[in-house]
Amino acid sequence: MSEDRAVIEAAYADLDLLDDAAEAVLRTIASLDRGEIRVAEKVEDQWVVNAWVKEAILLYFRISKMATMGAGPFEYHDRIPTKTDLASQGIRVVPPGTVRYGAFCEPGVIVMPGYVNIGAYVGSGTMVDTWATVGSCAQIGRNVHLSGGVGIGGVLEPPLARPVIVEDGAFIGSRSIIVEGVVVEEGAVLGANTTISASIPIIDVTGSEAIEIRGRVPANAVVVPGARVKEFPAGEYSLQTPILIGYRTASTDARVSLETALRTYGVQV
Repeated sequence: MSEDRAVIEAAYADLDLLDDAAEAVLRTIASLDRGEIRVAEKVEDQWVVNAWVKEAILLYFRISKMATMGAGPFEYHDRIPTKTDLASQGIRVVPPGTVRYGAFCEPGVIVMPGYVNIGAYVGSGTMVDTWATVGSCAQIGRNVHLSGGVGIGGVLEPPLARPVIVEDGAFIGSRSIIVEGVVVEEGAVLGANTTISASIPIIDVTGSEAIEIRGRVPANAVVVPGARVKEFPAGEYSLQTPILIGYRTASTDARVSLETALRTYGVQV
């Protein structure tokens, strides 16, 4: 892929070169769709963004033409087709759920009537529940549950920006929102309606003093919606703030640990 990478990076910097880069772009998106490359990957416990792959996606939007396409009784009109040959890939998609071409789902993924956008990667055993959305380039680990109405934000630009990442075994409660390249670490639990962004601190209240965490949810943490009071010229008002109230037990079976955490901390999912 090194030659295609060089061509894509040059065309992204100078769109006059786009016509000559078209084949490289198409090959890259096809590799992305097959899971041969990823927008982001973990290297020595650190997430690394492959910016050139994002650049290929952005160029793909430019060279793709609008077309009418069908999926059973449904009709779409868009630049990017839907993913095909789902059965051969071991993916279950329930109508009218959609996985867009250029996204990769490992065998065993279930997509209820939700949506997985281009550039996303979804690991085996993960459930994308009803009306949950996996935004462009988001990286979702294995055995994750994205409950009904969960919104995983897309991060395409700038190309170097980290996408939203949800690591293995995490549980994301209904109507939760995760944006701005936040990393939800392995085994973490978010209660229903929790909003996590890089700019809003998570308040860890498990110790004698509150600690602020930004841009990540620690492994096995249990986080629920909360609020804190802030002064403004017009008076004091409460702002939404996620609260870290405890941790799952990492040493026990994942299912038992999850059920125990939900009961112990009274988490609504």
